Amino acid sequence: MQVILLDKIINLGSLGDIVKVKDGYARNFLIPTGRARRATEANKAEFEARRAELERQSAERLSKAQEQAGKLNGDVIKLTQKAGVDGRLFGSVTNHDIAEELRKQGFDVHKSQIRLANGPIKTVGDTTVGISLHTDVVAEITVSVYGETV
Repeated sequence: MQVILLDKIINLGSLGDIVKVKDGYARNFLIPTGRARRATEANKAEFEARRAELERQSAERLSKAQEQAGKLNGDVIKLTQKAGVDGRLFGSVTNHDIAEELRKQGFDVHKSQIRLANGPIKTVGDTTVGISLHTDVVAEITVSVYGETV
């Protein structure tokens, strides 16, 4: 199925590109989430009429993400978890825990935006974590995990 992209999608294309994707991907994800429309003649004409507005909205989202990344870059989050004497945590620190702590600090970050390179954090210490705020913007923060002996 051919679709017109209404947003930049990683490994697929940019705003306004007409791409061929599998039918299920278009029907179940791209079209319901508002990221694409079927590439019919009527939709192509409507897209060209709205192109300037969509590009402006995309630029606004990008500038908001860059502004938020400027505030987040270099930030340090401190979390305390129960740990053994060898420095290994009894549980783990997940993207949900990090998102919750960021929300407490006033940042609007969803847990799906947090990128833990090696999976959940299972040891005491500092770890660098990426936060994908936009397809083109990734902020780097440091998560410091402190052990609490039982």
